Amino acid sequence: MLGEEEYERTAELFGTLASPRRLALVERLAHAPASVGELAEDLGVAQPLVSQHLRVLRHARLVRGRRDGRSVTYEVVDEHVAHVVADALAHERETDGAR
Repeated sequence: MLGEEEYERTAELFGTLASPRRLALVERLAHAPASVGELAEDLGVAQPLVSQHLRVLRHARLVRGRRDGRSVTYEVVDEHVAHVVADALAHERETDGAR
């Protein structure tokens, strides 16, 4: 059994992922790195909103940005988290089909 600190950090992780937009960003970045502009286009939302969510994900150390001149490309840092998101979305798709 884990200690209280590990449960606390894990709860914070789920809190960070408790946004549909952040889940979509992690899912998208799990497939391939992308710029803010590409992510905004793929998700159909404004670039400032994407940047705001990426800031939260970066702070939680779930994604990172790699600068190339003026452009920044974002990628998933932790494949475990990408798998958790993929599994949760797969679960929802299966559950949705049973409704």
